Amino acid sequence: MKTKRITKHSFSFIGVLLALIMSIPSQAAIPGMRGSQHLGFTVPNAQEAVDFFVDIIGCEAFYTIGPFGPFDDDWMTENLNVHKKAVIDIAHLVRCGNGVSLEIFEYTSPDQKSAGPKNSDIGGHHLAFYVDDMDAAVAYLESKGVKILAKPHTFTDTGMEGLTWVYFMAPWGMQLEIVSYPYGQGYEKTTKSRMWDPRY
Repeated sequence: MKTKRITKHSFSFIGVLLALIMSIPSQAAIPGMRGSQHLGFTVPNAQEAVDFFVDIIGCEAFYTIGPFGPFDDDWMTENLNVHKKAVIDIAHLVRCGNGVSLEIFEYTSPDQKSAGPKNSDIGGHHLAFYVDDMDAAVAYLESKGVKILAKPHTFTDTGMEGLTWVYFMAPWGMQLEIVSYPYGQGYEKTTKSRMWDPRY
């Protein structure tokens, strides 16, 4: 059996072919999917959370829903994957500037855990807000008695080069973040594609 010799040119061709294949965007998607509509999370006191997001962050409260439950059947488990006797006491819908809406839940449940996850835990999360001026935003949060974790950090490499960030804490212990990149991010130098940007 005759074998074909692989030359430097073959490797070049293979490299170009792989690069082209990898640059083709994936066609797999939920039909009609347009983007993130809302982010839901549970807090110990929904009104406290809404007041914080409205009075400190500058969000706008729209409407509330609930209560849902308790139900005699397994509706809560089948539809929401929570304890069958869990109750959604209330949920508030809030919008924060040019961004995804927030659905803020207050639950009661026989198996409810009172401690939120850390970022290192499975299910750990944080919510980030874009600001135009990092120093002014930090000074404002500090003036409101908000706990800031450490000092702002600026990425000097990776796709986030140029982005400055710092974490802060909501009164109930939820991890939040402010970010700023007035001159763009590093990844923008390598592609015409853009991640969603609240500035536009």
